[in-house]
Amino acid sequence: MASETPDQTPPSTSQTTGGAEQGDESLTPLEQEVLDEYARLLGNLNTMSTLLLALSNKPSAAILDGLRGLERKTSLVFTLLKASVYSIVLNQQITDGAGGELNPDEVETWRREKDEAERRRREMDG
Repeated sequence: MASETPDQTPPSTSQTTGGAEQGDESLTPLEQEVLDEYARLLGNLNTMSTLLLALSNKPSAAILDGLRGLERKTSLVFTLLKASVYSIVLNQQITDGAGGELNPDEVETWRREKDEAERRRREMDG
């Protein structure tokens, strides 16, 4: 089914009523309208099926570019969040006087992560 190309032309009313010539005479206007709507719906579904088949066979370059951009932004948000949480923890340790001295390695790690987050933000802006 996925490899078949569906017929894009909706069947005529005579096809939907079984091809009987007297079908128009035996149907009420409401029934005829419903059959016409079903014929239009079938045509729309066939068109949509053809478009979806074409889209599934070749991914759009625009979609791939958008996903790459989204991946970069997600990475940036993660880095910023990590730096923010670390900053909050560090500030809390400072205000609580957690043991007096701060670990210089922790401070350096925090500064590097903050600088990296700032660099990524500038890349995304520019």
